Amino acid sequence: MPLPFLLLITLGQAALVERPTSVREAATVDIDVASRFAALALACVHREFPNKVAHVLSAPADAKVPSRLTPAFYGCYDWHSSVHGHWLLARLARAFPTARLAADAKRALGRSLTPKNLAAEVAYVEGQGRVSFERPYGLAWLLQLGTELREWDDADAKRWAAALAPLEAVAVKRLMAWLPKLSRPIRVGEHDQTAFAFGLLLDWARATGHRGLEALLVERAQAYYLADVACPLTYEPGGQDFLSPCLAEADLMRRLLPKARFASWLTAFLPTLSAPQGPWLTPEKVTDRADPKLAHLDGLNLSRAWMLEGVCAGLPDDDPRRVTLEAAARAHRDAGLEAVTGEHYEGGHWLGSFATYLVTGRGLR
Repeated sequence: MPLPFLLLITLGQAALVERPTSVREAATVDIDVASRFAALALACVHREFPNKVAHVLSAPADAKVPSRLTPAFYGCYDWHSSVHGHWLLARLARAFPTARLAADAKRALGRSLTPKNLAAEVAYVEGQGRVSFERPYGLAWLLQLGTELREWDDADAKRWAAALAPLEAVAVKRLMAWLPKLSRPIRVGEHDQTAFAFGLLLDWARATGHRGLEALLVERAQAYYLADVACPLTYEPGGQDFLSPCLAEADLMRRLLPKARFASWLTAFLPTLSAPQGPWLTPEKVTDRADPKLAHLDGLNLSRAWMLEGVCAGLPDDDPRRVTLEAAARAHRDAGLEAVTGEHYEGGHWLGSFATYLVTGRGLR
């Protein structure tokens, strides 16, 4: 498909997709479950230690504790988990505005998202030697946080969104400088994967009307993925994956292509998805949830669930593959949500965000 045609489809798609009138209507979570997920984020967004810092030091003075380096996003073990922990709080406070969790979440957001803290974040990200900092995963979640704040009709959220805007601008500038130079997609099952990040970034570009970033993402997605065939899903997952390279790519492309065109592309991309029988793909089991890398597989079950739901939503209503996809999505949803307990900090500091993304239908726009 020529680029101008695909681009025209994509840039107009946001106006064509039916959206729920409120975030609550998209949610399939009750208040007790939402409160449990919120509690996980509240317990970590201002918990500084333990902490895994991806930090380039250029001088002795750069050796500082996390709260001095990045005073808005220093909790939850690492920067990107802190960012999507804040997103979780914004998402659930927006969904349940009169619940107690909303008041607690807003206090935490107000403590973190101050102009002073975020100005320090800008200075840190722009520091020497940090051109690849949190690229693309953490930057994509940062813009997803920005999307949530911008879409939230709340005076505090508008103030926080304004304070976050300079850091968003740095992230967008960095991504737009990087993507034209990235000659190949990144197909791993962890943070560096491009397909998953592109989905979060498209949300922000469409919510803000940033046609430059949206057009670049569409062009790069076409160059990276449109000609792909026979994705080796049987090679997945790696032992510490939390994202599926194959499913994330399919979930991205359904955001860009009309349903009939996506159905055709999916036939070539996942030819094993042909018979209407499930579960086709089975959930993964974690052997040690106290191991931070092995615990990634709990997150894989959650992300597979929302990606399978997304792929299903991208197909025509009468596509027979929907039966298989729905069965696999249910199995992964059940297995993934069962693991979101907070028993071990190794998973508790981040799995709530993935669970919230799934149960509130954030990716189904």
